[in-house]
Amino acid sequence: MTSHESPGTPPGSKRPLGVAMIGYAFMGKAHSNAWRNVASYFDVPAFEQKVLIGRDAGQVATAAAKYGWAESATEWRAVLQRDDIDIVDICAPGWMHAEIAIAALEAGKHVLVEKPLANTLAEAEAMTSAAQAARARGVQSMVGFNYRRVPALALARELIAEGRLGTVRHVRAAYLQDWLADAESPMTWRLNKETAGSGALGDIASHAIDQVLFLLGDAVTEVSGRLHTFTPVRPGKHGPEEVTVDDAAWVTLSLASGAIASVEVSRVATGQKNSLKLEIYGEKGTILFDLENLNELGFLDATAPAREQGFRRILVNEPEHPYLDAWWPQGHIIGWEHTFTHEIRDFLAAIGSGEAPSPSFEEGLAVQRVLAAVEESAAAKSATIQLVPPTGGAAATPTEGA
Repeated sequence: MTSHESPGTPPGSKRPLGVAMIGYAFMGKAHSNAWRNVASYFDVPAFEQKVLIGRDAGQVATAAAKYGWAESATEWRAVLQRDDIDIVDICAPGWMHAEIAIAALEAGKHVLVEKPLANTLAEAEAMTSAAQAARARGVQSMVGFNYRRVPALALARELIAEGRLGTVRHVRAAYLQDWLADAESPMTWRLNKETAGSGALGDIASHAIDQVLFLLGDAVTEVSGRLHTFTPVRPGKHGPEEVTVDDAAWVTLSLASGAIASVEVSRVATGQKNSLKLEIYGEKGTILFDLENLNELGFLDATAPAREQGFRRILVNEPEHPYLDAWWPQGHIIGWEHTFTHEIRDFLAAIGSGEAPSPSFEEGLAVQRVLAAVEESAAAKSATIQLVPPTGGAAATPTEGA
């Protein structure tokens, strides 16, 4: 077990890593579940759920008691000054990510931040610079793209890396939800550009784009996109309010490998609850995945004789599959919440080993650059935006429209 030296104790004395988490709503609940359970299933460095932070003292105290945190607080800046806090998990809305993450990294705290990395490209760049400086001091940082930790998708990445699909030609990614399909659904912070940054684009297209880059190990070179808001005004607390983000987005990506990816996302796709569908087509095979059946992977081996070809259903529940040796006997499926347990496991393992975790802030920045290029393209009537991968990295930087 890896731990930190306790302040005021003799050199060599160790204590568990102290964790502080900011935010206790949807993502805070998911992350709390992971922190509470990860050590029961995986061998990770010793840690303690020290403090849960939120703006409402009463509500955050109730959530802390419910979710297993030792105490609660309302001032995150004060918590960052505490010597017993080593890790900061940021589950606050996107508009708060940059300020908190940069301050935490400068205070020497390891940082996990929910996706997308930030609300703006400038904020994401500043966060990445802070992460690079902190990494030189042994301070780690990671972005919470939890779908990388779906065992079926981790297996898909392995199969692609092993060449089982040969050269990948094109990818289709569709992330569809319907929680805004009703035009009378009330206004929330997620529908305001100042607080959310963007709508379906940053919320769920970030996941789909990260999956394209993660599965293929690729970089984006060109972007063309369109954004649309189907319900421009929604009921607010004091009357109708303008929706200033997109309800849906359509994106075409050209990749450095020569592959083409199409990405479609919507939060008004009636009947679709949380469906992330991925189709990866290669010269030697194809992979299919749907998040609503997250234990299954479809795989076609096109090198088999034609009379034997067809999609096979792989139930990704074997001990040989990624992460599954920690869980249940074969066939006893796992769920969406396990992806966060795997995420926390990987983050703690990286802290324990001193190795930089993935996805790094640089990888989060690569996605952010694509999101920014989609907005630029949409504003220019779907013009193609050229992205040039910077030297030594897979991230891409917008240059000019074509």
